[in-house]
Order: sequence, then structure tokens, then C-alpha cells
Amino acid sequence: MVNSPRDDVLVIGGGVIGLATALALIEAGRGVRVLEAGAVGSGASHGNCGTLTPSHAPPLAAPGMVARGLRWMFTPDAPLYLKPRLDPALWRWLAHFAARCNMKDWRQSTVSRSAILDDSRSRLADWVDRYALRCEFAEEGLDYVFREQANFDHYARECELLREFGIASEIFDGDAYLRDEPALKAGMVGAVRFPGDARLRPDRYVAELARAVRERGGVIEENCRVESLQDSADGAVAGTGLGSRNGSEAVIALGSWSPRLARSLGLDLPIQPGKGYSITYSRPSIVPKRPMVLKDRQVCVTAWDSGFRLGSTMEFSGYDQTLNATRLAALERGASEYLHEPFGATVHERWYGWRPMTWDDLPILGRAPRHRHVWLATGHGMLGVSMSAASGQLMADLITDKSTAIDPTPYRMERFA
Repeated sequence: MVNSPRDDVLVIGGGVIGLATALALIEAGRGVRVLEAGAVGSGASHGNCGTLTPSHAPPLAAPGMVARGLRWMFTPDAPLYLKPRLDPALWRWLAHFAARCNMKDWRQSTVSRSAILDDSRSRLADWVDRYALRCEFAEEGLDYVFREQANFDHYARECELLREFGIASEIFDGDAYLRDEPALKAGMVGAVRFPGDARLRPDRYVAELARAVRERGGVIEENCRVESLQDSADGAVAGTGLGSRNGSEAVIALGSWSPRLARSLGLDLPIQPGKGYSITYSRPSIVPKRPMVLKDRQVCVTAWDSGFRLGSTMEFSGYDQTLNATRLAALERGASEYLHEPFGATVHERWYGWRPMTWDDLPILGRAPRHRHVWLATGHGMLGVSMSAASGQLMADLITDKSTAIDPTPYRMERFA
């Protein structure tokens, strides 16, 4: 496919962030060509649990996380697992992460994460209506459920702190919650509900974003891997296996693969791939009324009309391509502990994907330092879907030099200098 004069902005990456950015740019009057190495939405956008979670504003780097991570380090099925290996980049990343596990930095990250999550939550609901996105979107909240009293008490106390950031919650004792939720087994000690959260089916959401981009004149080239990127005097040049692609601007939105391309520009993105897993089934006959996190086991459960998914876990094992049976089994074991029907009759997919994790748990959004025509939209960790609409709009506003709905300062690459 030959590059055309209409290729104003090259968006490199056809996942949820790249497509949301492309759609917002088109709405701002810019021409867009999306360059995707594989199929649209085949990366981390594909297999997550599809929850939209302003409730997840607190970062992974929290007081006590270092001690917890060390306890889990040699437990292969732990919710957070670090595969022991010699990797200087990982250990540098972990040192920065550990330094942020204090209340001051926790609050700072929570404020900035909350701003982008809240904007994205309301904006995405508008996009679903405006673009007729058929993605099983539902505004029904999210529940944390507990079988361990100490854990429930901890999160109930944390809810008081989250109210300072505008995150509403409701607390239920176990018996009251079970009376209204037949999908759960006896033994619940309590639950926390976040009524402002929502859900969708992420693979369908990404496919619908791609449809909306194409219908509005955007070009999406699949199976077009970008191998190099240059910032020239009058624009950006992407070298691909299908030839060069030229644009007045280029946006790197490659998720966990962003650091590899950024290195060709002399940029060191502080991103580690955090491997997550999910299993998708046919829908059981009894499913939870709303998405839930089995909090003692850190397993997320989402039911749609079209299926049922168990997901979560965080594994730092580099770009290891193994579908780890131990970690998949931990998802099923956790679900079996809580749910009367933890699985559907048919397994549709066993999946893993890499989330782009920064050490402060904030995305990188804005112009690439020292590069006039290159922009960065990556580093969304576990919340790419939740942050997608706000990230896309923020990038479009920055590129077109318009006022932004949220302050872009906390997300700039320069914060790592």
C-alpha cells in the first residue's frame, strides 16, 4: 500500500490506545494512518477483563508492596510474580518502583491516575453513544468480594481514604451481599462496591474503534511492522517491511513494545512488560450480576452476554512467550473457591499479554523529548482500556495545540529525567 499525501499523522500501534488516538485526531480534522504489526487489537487490548475502573486510581507502588512482593517472589502462582533472572534494566526499574512505595508518592500517583480515569470513564460512555460502539458496554459498577476478614477490613479502611479522591464506594457485610448474589458460595465476609465503574468486552471495543476510524476516512494497515522511526526536518519517516511511510507527525503507541522503537530515536522509556493472563469461556448458567474481583486471590471475573472471562495476575518475566499453565490454574482455582459455576462449558481462549508498566504507574503521554514530530502514547499498565478515551483525546489536543480537558504535566516523559 503506497503512502499518500493525506497521511498527516502516523499512529504506530493498532491497539486500544493507538486507535483511540487515531479516532480523536480524525475528529479534530487530522488525517491518520495506523500502522499495526499484526492484526488490530491483538496485543494487551485483546484479553483483559474489560473493566472500566476509576476505582483503580491507587497505583501498584504502595506502602508495604515491597515486603509483599519479596514474600511472593519465589511463589510461581502468586498474584504478583517476579521471575528471578539477571536483567539490569528490570532491577533498575524495580529500584525506582520500590522508592515510590511510600504514602507521599502513592497520593501523587493516585491524584494523577484519578484525573485521567475519571475523564476517560465519562468520555468513553459518550463515545459508545456517538460512534455506536457495539461492545457490550454496561454501567453497572464493580465489586470486590472477600472471604478473609483481615483483607476485607483493610480495604474497607482504604475506602475511607479513597473518598478523598472522589472515589465512591459502598460496604456490605457478607450475609447481606450473599442474599443478592446467588453466584457466590457461602463464606463471604464482606464486599466493597464501586458504583462508578463499568465494563465492556475489550476485543469488541477495539474492533469497533477500528470500524469508526475507517468509516471516518482513517487508514489502518495491518501486518505492517514498523522497524525504524526517524524525526526529519519536516516530519517523521517510519521504515516498515512494506516500505517507508511518511507523516507530518508520528505517535508511538506500541504498548510494551514501545521502548524498542523508541531506542531508535535515542529514547529510554522506563517501561517493563507486566505479563497478564486470562481464560475466556462460554457463559455459565449462573454468573455474577456485575464484574467482580475475588480480592483475596486477585482474580477478576467478567460476564458478558457473549462469554465469561477470568483474568488478572502480574508476572515480570520479560518478553517470555510461554503460556504459563501454573498461573492459568491459579485463576481457575481462585474462581472455584468463590463461585458455584467458576467455568463455562467451553474454553474459547487461554491468553497472555504484556502490559506496559512504568515505575510510577502513570502513562507516558506527550511529545517525545528532543523530537519535534514524534509523540508518545504508552505506559498505561493494566489500565489501557480504562484510560483509552482520555488518552486519545489528550494526545489529539496536544498534537493540534488545543486546550486539554486534563492537565498533561503528570504524564510527560520529562518527569523521568
